[in-house]
Amino acid sequence: MIELLLRLLCAGLFILGAAFLVRRRELLAMLIGLELMINAANLMIVRTALARGDAHGLAAALIVIAAAAAEAAVGVALILALYRDFAEPEAEEIRELQG
Repeated sequence: MIELLLRLLCAGLFILGAAFLVRRRELLAMLIGLELMINAANLMIVRTALARGDAHGLAAALIVIAAAAAEAAVGVALILALYRDFAEPEAEEIRELQG
C-alpha cells in the first residue's frame, strides 16, 4: 500500500512539475517546475535503491541532489540578472533576444 502511495506521489509531483514547465511563461515558475520534476525522479531513485538495498542508487541520488542545487543556483542567478534588464522577464522575451 505504501509502495503504491509513493509511486502516486512521485507521478503527481512529476506531472505537476511538467504542468508548471509547459503552462507558465514566468521564468521562475518554469524553474520551480523543473525542480519539482527532478525531485520526483530523485524520490523514485531513492525508493528503488532502498527496495533493492543498493548503496550505489543512494550515491546517484546524492549526485542528482548536488547537480539540482547547482542548476537552481545558476538558474536563479540568470533570472535575477534578467530582472535587472526587464520588468517581468518571460520566456517569449528571452526567445526574442536569440536572433
